[in-house]
Amino acid sequence: MHDLRIGLLAKQTGTSTPTIRFYEEIGLLPEACRQEGGQRRYSQKDVRRLQLIRRCRDFGFSVEQVRQLMAIYDSPDSACNDAAQIAQQHLEAIQEKIDELTVLRSQISELVLRCETSCAGGSGPRCTVFDDSAQLTKSRSK
Repeated sequence: MHDLRIGLLAKQTGTSTPTIRFYEEIGLLPEACRQEGGQRRYSQKDVRRLQLIRRCRDFGFSVEQVRQLMAIYDSPDSACNDAAQIAQQHLEAIQEKIDELTVLRSQISELVLRCETSCAGGSGPRCTVFDDSAQLTKSRSK
């Protein structure tokens, strides 16, 4: 039964109404049933689907990955391994990003330490932060 208005669907799922409309527009959420006046109406099945979509997005899955996961969810012939493979790929991408951020954190920490020891309280334009950053840019462009 389609007895939920978009505002109630949004409230029950913690999703904004523009996001719900967007998910309909891109096909993640089926187009809503409409009343005579054009108001969207949703079912409990839509609530469950939107909760799944929202959780996937909270986990950082891309829209395309969510689309793939929803296709698996919708297909009775699909295998759990298909969803696990998408999750594994996402996990690997997250680990790669963590590794990149760890290196970045280390580089910026060194930069801050050099600034504190070399030019603390000195002239802004002569700060080690600018000199070291310029050197990094030069070395990357070679």
